[in-house]
Amino acid sequence: MHIAVLAESHAGEDRVAATPDSVKSLVKAGATVTVEKKAGLKADYPDAAYEDAGAKLATRAAAIKSADALFSVRRPDAATLDKLKDGALLIGLLEPHGATDFARQCADAKVNALAMEFTPRITRAQAMDALSSQSNLAGYRAVIEAATLFGRAFPMMMTAAGTIAPAKAFIMGAGVAGLQAIATARRLGAVVSATDVRPAAKEQVASLGAKFVAVEDEEFKAAETAGGYAKEMSDEYKAKQAELVSAHIAKQDIVVTTALIPGRPAPRLIDKAMVEAMKPGSVIIDIAAANGGNCELTQADKVVEHNGVKIAGYSNLPGRLPADASQLLAKNLVNLFPLLIDETGALAPHWDDDIIKGMALTKDGEIVHDSLKGS
Repeated sequence: MHIAVLAESHAGEDRVAATPDSVKSLVKAGATVTVEKKAGLKADYPDAAYEDAGAKLATRAAAIKSADALFSVRRPDAATLDKLKDGALLIGLLEPHGATDFARQCADAKVNALAMEFTPRITRAQAMDALSSQSNLAGYRAVIEAATLFGRAFPMMMTAAGTIAPAKAFIMGAGVAGLQAIATARRLGAVVSATDVRPAAKEQVASLGAKFVAVEDEEFKAAETAGGYAKEMSDEYKAKQAELVSAHIAKQDIVVTTALIPGRPAPRLIDKAMVEAMKPGSVIIDIAAANGGNCELTQADKVVEHNGVKIAGYSNLPGRLPADASQLLAKNLVNLFPLLIDETGALAPHWDDDIIKGMALTKDGEIVHDSLKGS
């Protein structure tokens, strides 16, 4: 099986889908790996390191031409899809929710596409779950960005000149990103609170030493899907939660929002009035900026200031840690590799396996994922 890894075509995307360590693992497993020259430079992986690991270096055109499979961080452009051979496999973070046009492009190009966002949330697939690995880094980086924008210290400091009070940080959403944000803010010395609509999150938040803030009514007790995602809440619940959160936010220095619903715009958690109730110098980091944002005033890829409150809408927080993000994504792909080959090492995705079934967008010129069929 011949795998190609290209430099990402999205502006500002510094991650790469293979590292020298992952190349070693893939070559040891019998794959041939071709890396586009300079593909890993922005993530601090030089060409020489890939060569030492057993990869071949090539131009973009040459790498695409020989590929049985393309490992990608994000969607390749249409020109790249068209140049892949019929039956080639594409794997990456393909932003698949509602992506009917992209799926149709893949089907028309006879490219078999697997979206890592659709990795089933089952125990056997945990080591392949790129969405979780990247979200973990996003939660960490969100707090680091908050500390950079915040004009004060996070921990309590007792000095001869007086005592500096600890920062108060509020994490909205206690999924993978939120839990890492809680842990990071606690390490930096902040007093941390958090909220989530999933009942299971309460115990997780408490285990990290943070206070849990939520309206815990009957709807709250049933607010989680079988797959572990948050459900869309009723307008009545949202109103009660907003009232509670509004009063809490007014006392916070740092707010990190992480709420996302797969295939839907990000839920609105913070309105303009809530921002205006916050103290000047406070910071909001909106991890959901790429999906419209949890804050009414968020602008994607910008830091805006309103009444002295900074609102940062970084849409690619994992990409701000390109070396580590690439390492984790590449390891997810290595763990998936055995499900992509047969006993001889040739390309042969295990289409009957639940993991591959769940990830598959297109196969043999057809759109096969249930959420996109009929498009």
